[in-house]
Amino acid sequence: MKDIYVFLMTGFEEIEALGTVDILRRAGLSVKTVSLVATKEVTSSRNVTVIADTMFADVKDFAGAEMLVLPGGTPKYNEHEAMKKEVLAFANSGKNVAAICASPMVLGGLGLLKGKNATCYPGFEQYLEGANLQTDKAVVIDGNIITGKGPGLTIDFALKLVEIIAGKAKRDEIAAGLLVK
Repeated sequence: MKDIYVFLMTGFEEIEALGTVDILRRAGLSVKTVSLVATKEVTSSRNVTVIADTMFADVKDFAGAEMLVLPGGTPKYNEHEAMKKEVLAFANSGKNVAAICASPMVLGGLGLLKGKNATCYPGFEQYLEGANLQTDKAVVIDGNIITGKGPGLTIDFALKLVEIIAGKAKRDEIAAGLLVK
């Protein structure tokens, strides 16, 4: 089973990061949180400190991953050039990249949203360069790019990731256990 990497940067949105990790793991998927700061301890937007599974520098093969996921909460993801390089190469190789809330701005800045349908947190539309905005939707999939609108829609976002990786039956099983549709 290939790993799914969820990037953590100071100021990350807890619900989007940890909710997504939780739901993906409920589906039996291999998920690793990746610190983009100097330590494995990463502090979220609401001062919740978590310990990442690994450091960015310790991941030897992003190209071999199943999916890369960027939670929102902070525009600081745009400051991590090495992570952006990996995301760009990963997406350009046709592999799935998912971003929610403010983080689709990273994809927009990398040119990955040109001509693609996408959504984001209200107020970040200007950063989705070249995207066909669909901000009335919770989750938008266009090819190998998955974007989500924001924190209250994390369950929809994460369940869609489960469906993409493990199929609709697994998605429905996890949704039923969460008491959602």
